[in-house]
Amino acid sequence: MKPACKFALKAVGAGAATCFALSASAATVTIATLNNPDMIELKKLSPAFEKANPDIKLNWVILEENVLRQRATTDITTGSGQFDVMTIGAYETPQWGKRGWLAPITNLPASYDLNDVVKTARDGLSANGQLYALPFYVESSMTYYRKDLFDKAGLKMPDQPTYDQIAQFADKLTDKSKEQYGICLRGKAGWGENMAYGTTVVNTFGGRWFDEKWNAQLTSPEWKKAMTFYVDLLKKDGPPGASSNGFNENLTLMSSGKCAMWIDATVAAGMLYNKQQSQIADKVGFAAAPIAVTPKGSHWLWAWALAIPKSSKQQDAAKKFIEWATSKEYIEMVAKDEGWASVPPGTRQSTYARPEYKQAAPFGDFVLKAIQTADPEHPTLKPVPYTGVQFVGIPEFQSFGTVVGQSVSGAIAGQMTVDQALAAGNATADRAVKQAGYQK
Repeated sequence: MKPACKFALKAVGAGAATCFALSASAATVTIATLNNPDMIELKKLSPAFEKANPDIKLNWVILEENVLRQRATTDITTGSGQFDVMTIGAYETPQWGKRGWLAPITNLPASYDLNDVVKTARDGLSANGQLYALPFYVESSMTYYRKDLFDKAGLKMPDQPTYDQIAQFADKLTDKSKEQYGICLRGKAGWGENMAYGTTVVNTFGGRWFDEKWNAQLTSPEWKKAMTFYVDLLKKDGPPGASSNGFNENLTLMSSGKCAMWIDATVAAGMLYNKQQSQIADKVGFAAAPIAVTPKGSHWLWAWALAIPKSSKQQDAAKKFIEWATSKEYIEMVAKDEGWASVPPGTRQSTYARPEYKQAAPFGDFVLKAIQTADPEHPTLKPVPYTGVQFVGIPEFQSFGTVVGQSVSGAIAGQMTVDQALAAGNATADRAVKQAGYQK
C-alpha cells in the first residue's frame, strides 16, 4: 500500500480501500526506447492505449541511440528488471532470445494477423524458429537527393548509383558559402551509428570484417580503400562537425535543405516526404544505396522491435502494449495523425497494399524491395563466418564495433589517419574474437 493510501485509511476509514485496490491492480509498464521520430510519435499516441486499458500505466524512458543500447544491454545481462519493454534490434533479438533473456512471443490473437508481418522481419527477430520481438519498423538503406539541385546543375541520379558517381555529384553540388553540402553521412561513433553505414561501404568495396578463420581484415586493401573514400568524401563535401552526426542529426540537416544527398535508413523517407516535418518534401528524390565493386552488402537490413525481458514483472501488460504498438490499428492511428507517408514502414504487407499509402509514399514499393533483397546470410563478396549486413552477429561486436567507430570518427575529425584508425581497429577486433575463442 502506498503511504498516501495508508493516511487516507486512517482519515476516512473503509472508503480508502478503493485507493488500495487501484494501486494494487494498476500495472506500470516501463518502456525503454530511442529518440527517433517514430518512437516520439508512439509516445504521443499512447494515451489511446492507456484509455483502452485503464489498468495499465505506461512509463517512458526515451534515450539517445547509443545510450539506449548500453542501458538495455546492462539491464538484460544483469536481469535487473528495470524495463518491461525494450526497443532492440535485429542484432540483439536473436542472440538474447537464444540465451533465454527475452520472453518468447506466443499466442498472438488472430486479429493481430502475424502472417501479415513481412517474413524478413519475422525471421530476423527469431531464434530457432521462435519469435522474440515484434517489429515496430523495418528498414534498409537508400540514397536521398535534392531533385531541384540536380536539375539546376544538369545532373541525373541513376536508379543504381555507384560510389564514384556519388563523389562526382557531391563535388559539383557543394557550396559551403551557402551552407549547401554535397553529401551528409553518419560520422558519429557507434557500432549502430557510423559503423552501420561504414560497413555497407566496406561490403560493396569487396571487404569483410573477418575471414573464414576469424582473422580481422581491417587493414586489408578493401577496408583501406572504402574508409579512405568515405573519410575523404565527408571531409571534402560534408557539413562541418560531421564526426558527431548520427541518423537524427543528418535527418535534421537533410530536411532543412542543407544536404544535396544523404545515404541512410529507408525509414527517413516518411519524414522527408512529410510536409509538416520537411522543408524539401516536394523536392526529394530517391535511388538505391550506392555500389562499388559488388552489390553484396551495399544496403542493410534492420528492425527496431519491441521485446519483453524475462526479468519483467509485468509481462502480460507489456505483451498487450507491444501487440497494440505494432498492430494494423496503430498504423491507422499514425496515418490519421501524421499522414500515410509517415506510418511505421517495413512491417506489414497490408500497409504496402493500401492505395492511400501508395499515393502518399512513392518510395513504398522500392523500400519493401530493398528490405526483401538485403541478405544477412551472404553479406560480402568473400565468404565470412558471421551473419549480418551492417553488423557482425556475435555478442562481442557491440563492444569492438563501437571502438572501431570511435577510431573512424577520429579520422573524420582529422585526429588520426585512416591507416592509424584501421590498424587500431584491427587489433581491437582481433583481440576480441581471440579472447572469445572464435579464432582457432
